[in-house]
Amino acid sequence: MDPFLQKKQTCTPQQANALTESVLQMLIYDDMRPLSMVDGAGFQQMIAQFNPDYILPSRSHFTHLMEQKYSTTFLKVKQILKEVNSSITVTSDVWTSRATEAYLGVSCHFITKDWQMKTLNLATLPLEERHTAANIMIWMEEVIEKFDILPSKIKAIVHDNGSNMVAAARLLEEKHGWSSVRCAGHTLQLIVNSALKEPSIKKATGAARNLVEHFRRSELANSKLKKKQQKMNTTEHKLMQDVSTRWNSTYYMVARLLEQRWPVTATLSDPEVTPRGKHYFDLKPEQWVLLEELVQGLGPFECATVFLSGQEYATASCLPQLVKGLQRSIQQTQFETSSGKAFQAIAGKGISERWENLNTVSAERDNPLVLAAAIDPRFRKLKFISPEDGTRVQSTVEVLAIKEAKAKTGLHDDPEELQQKKRGQIPGGKSALDNLLQSDTDSLSEEEEETQEDKKIQMVRREVQMFFTEPPIAKKEDPLSWWSENEGRFPTLSNLARSVLCIPATSTPAERIFSAAGNICSQKRASLTQDHVDMLTFLNMNKLNDIA
Repeated sequence: MDPFLQKKQTCTPQQANALTESVLQMLIYDDMRPLSMVDGAGFQQMIAQFNPDYILPSRSHFTHLMEQKYSTTFLKVKQILKEVNSSITVTSDVWTSRATEAYLGVSCHFITKDWQMKTLNLATLPLEERHTAANIMIWMEEVIEKFDILPSKIKAIVHDNGSNMVAAARLLEEKHGWSSVRCAGHTLQLIVNSALKEPSIKKATGAARNLVEHFRRSELANSKLKKKQQKMNTTEHKLMQDVSTRWNSTYYMVARLLEQRWPVTATLSDPEVTPRGKHYFDLKPEQWVLLEELVQGLGPFECATVFLSGQEYATASCLPQLVKGLQRSIQQTQFETSSGKAFQAIAGKGISERWENLNTVSAERDNPLVLAAAIDPRFRKLKFISPEDGTRVQSTVEVLAIKEAKAKTGLHDDPEELQQKKRGQIPGGKSALDNLLQSDTDSLSEEEEETQEDKKIQMVRREVQMFFTEPPIAKKEDPLSWWSENEGRFPTLSNLARSVLCIPATSTPAERIFSAAGNICSQKRASLTQDHVDMLTFLNMNKLNDIA
C-alpha cells in the first residue's frame, strides 16, 4: 500500500496550461524578462523544484504563445476603437533603442461612454527611412489604417517641438484636419532649461551636483551624514543626483540638498571626512541663497509639469489657465539676488514667447485648447481671454454643437416636401413678396411651422446658452464626473465634450511607451526583432490599460 499511497501526483494538462500561462504572464507583463529566460538552466531547475512533473515548454513555444496573445489583444483594441462614437486624439514621438534602431511610438486617447479617460498603445513602429515630415505623416497614416480608424475621427495630434514632428503635424492638419498640439511638458522643459543656463545659476547647480556626487561616491561621507541626521533630528533622506535631460530632476536634487543643508555642512566640516585644505565641496553662502530662490522659482513649473503629465483626467483644458497662473507666479515671486531676477526675466520671457498663440481665437481655424477650456465646466467663463474673444469662442461652440446635433440625428426636411418647395407646389402657396422675405430654413406651409431641424437648432442654442450662464465648478472637481452627472441636461454639448476633453496636454503617454520598450530592448536582448519589440510593447502597455 505504501508505494501506492506515496505515489507522486502527475501534472494534469489543466495544471500544465495554468503554469505555462503564469510563466508567460511573468515574462511579458509583470517582469518583462527575455523569452530566452526559459532556456536558462537555473530557471528550469527552479521550475522543476516547484513541480517535477511539469515539462517547461521551449522558447519557441513561448514566442508562439506571445504572438497568439498579440493577435487576440490586437483584435480587442480594434473592436474597442470601432465602438468609440466620439473623436480620438493621438500622441506620437520618436525613440532610439539600445541597438540604435529608431521607433515611432503612437498612442490614442478617448473618453468612454461612462466618462472614463482611456489610453491605448497603437504601435511601436520600426523606422528604417529618414525621419522627414513626409515620412512621419505616411507612418502615422499606416498606423491608423492598421486599426481601421477613419482619419476624420481623429481630433488632434500631440507631439514635441522637434522640427520634423511639427512639420509632419502641419501636413496632417492640412490633409485630414487634425489639430496640431505641441507637448506642454516639452515646452516647459525648453523654458526652464533656458533659464537654468544663466551663468551664475549654472555654476551654483554644478557645485550642488559635485557635492551630491561626492556623498554618493564616498561611503565614509555617507555614513557620517546618517549620524549627523540622527543627531540633528533631520529626516534620514538620501541626497538625489539629477539627470541632464530632465530639469525637474535638478529641482528635486536642489530641494533635497536644501532640506539636508545643515547635516551636510556638519559632515563636510568633520576632519575625518574632509581633510584640511580640501573644503572645496561645500557651497558658498551666496550659492545656498541662490539655490533657495531657485527652488522657489522652479516650484510652480514642477507642479505644472506633474499635473499636465497625467493621462487619466482632462489636462489640455487646464493649459490656458495654468499658463496664466505660471506667468502670475513668476511676476509675484520676490527674488533678492541678481541671478534670481535673471531667472525670473528669462522664464517670464520664455512663457510669453513660446505660448504667444496659446489663446489665439480666429475665424479661420479653431483653437482646440481654448475650445477644451470652454467646454470644461471649471473654466467656462473663459477669464484667461478678453470678453470679446470669449463671445467668439461661445459662438464657435454653438456652431460646433449644431454640427454635432445634425451629425448625430441626421435631421433634414422631408424629400417630397423639398421637391414641392422647388416646384412651388406647396398647397396654399404664398405671394412673390412672401417668398422673397422668407429665410432658407423657413417652412413654406401656410402655418409656417418650423421644421424638425429648426427646432433642434433652437434647442441646441438654448443648451449652449444655459451651459455658459451657469457658474463654474470648483477647480479641484473632476470635469468628467460633472459631465457624467449632467449629460442628460446637455445631450449635444456632452458629445462635443467627449471629443475635445480627451486631448492630453503632453506627449507623455507616447514617452511611456518607450519606457516599457527600453525595458524590453535590454542589454540581454538587443538582437530582438523589431516586430517582436512592437508586439511585446503593445501587450505590456495595453495590459496596464486592462485590455489584454
